[in-house]
Amino acid sequence: MNTLEAFNQTLFLAINATPSTSASLLDVARLIADYVIYLVPLSLTAMWLSGDAHRRETALHACCAALLALGINQVIGLLWPHPRPFVLGIGYTFLDHAPDSSFPSDHGTIFACVALTLLLNGVRRLGVAIVLAGLAVAWARVFVGVHFPLDMVGAVVVASVAICLLAPFWQLLGTSATRGLVAVYRRLLAWPIGRGWLPL
Repeated sequence: MNTLEAFNQTLFLAINATPSTSASLLDVARLIADYVIYLVPLSLTAMWLSGDAHRRETALHACCAALLALGINQVIGLLWPHPRPFVLGIGYTFLDHAPDSSFPSDHGTIFACVALTLLLNGVRRLGVAIVLAGLAVAWARVFVGVHFPLDMVGAVVVASVAICLLAPFWQLLGTSATRGLVAVYRRLLAWPIGRGWLPL
């Protein structure tokens, strides 16, 4: 076992819950690990429905960056599959999960992509909130035994790479792509928009 993997496993065992962990703390951790991710699409939807052109473009930018990063994760998982802790028989698991590759964390990647994109585009309050939510999810998923700590570090690295790869294309096409999507949105949802139920 190399030094980095040994460190990863040691840090995991320091964070991972045990059978003596209180049931209430485990319930909170499972709730965070499974459901806080839904704050991301809800936040991006709220940004879109704000009607503000910059916030709409930033929301679409974040979505595209996250999709690109998740694609990179799939390639990494195929080329270098890394077993989850419960597959290796390390620590304790308190959340059902498929025994697929653990590195990088998809949850961590989504939070990192969205948070970094928001912060880089000046949407600071929501960006910081997504950072804090992402940190909570990263802790929870290690705590309940479905990820190693370095899976989360890898997620931030992949998110950063995806944002950098997307940047030149977004600079050229981001505004026009957003305008096109706004046109589609206005056409498909013309009826509720016309009645004032949705912003133009």
